[in-house]
Amino acid sequence: MNISYVKKYSPALGRDMEYKVYGDNGHPVLVFPSQDGRFYDYQDFDMVGVLSTFIDKGYIRLICVDSIDRETWSDMQGDYHRRIELHERWYHYIVDELIPEVRHYMSETFIVTGCSMGGYHAGNFFFRRPDIFDTLLALSGLYYASYFFPNYNDSLIYDNSPYDFLRNMPNEHYYWDVYRHRRIVMCVGQGAWEDELLDSTRQMDALLREKNVPAWIDYWGYDSAHDWAWWRKQIVYFMDKLLMPTVNDYVI
Repeated sequence: MNISYVKKYSPALGRDMEYKVYGDNGHPVLVFPSQDGRFYDYQDFDMVGVLSTFIDKGYIRLICVDSIDRETWSDMQGDYHRRIELHERWYHYIVDELIPEVRHYMSETFIVTGCSMGGYHAGNFFFRRPDIFDTLLALSGLYYASYFFPNYNDSLIYDNSPYDFLRNMPNEHYYWDVYRHRRIVMCVGQGAWEDELLDSTRQMDALLREKNVPAWIDYWGYDSAHDWAWWRKQIVYFMDKLLMPTVNDYVI
């Protein structure tokens, strides 16, 4: 497996940012780390290892990006506007700088995935930019911003709260038809430390059904906890279905 490490200055953020790419070919998979995580966590927690067969066979290449969650979503005592404004700059770093850099060709679309806070980021980027992302694979995600910004809202927070902006999106908005032609997979366990994520996933499930957007919302058992051991099982299970639809008769 070819592994590339990149450290490059981001004009949007005014600092150097790092990421790793695993593999040379295949469908690109943009990977967000869990809360406060780093670009190397996916490898350190053996998520790259369990996906190595898909990478080695050229089915996928992983692009594992860095987060700045400690300065944004996790800085609960920090100024709300400063936090969300910095997050938005990070969003534009990913969309306007990193993605054009790792794309093999202009029309290439990405799978986007992540666990926990990474699941939130995956959902947020997917629903904001379905022109870039053809598949969402979110594990144990939270899909509203109010958890991190209680009793406060502004336009930037709203724009980064998928449940809220989808709930209020006009039915005639062309994105609804785009979503209907994308693949949406959200998974959450019903075990330890999943309560808030389970509730948020159920809300998204109901909303997508109401809007007639096909999605595979998968609720794993009461033993399935908010933990890497379960995410390793889930990522292989779903990636196999997504990459081999004709073999596994995968239908959302």
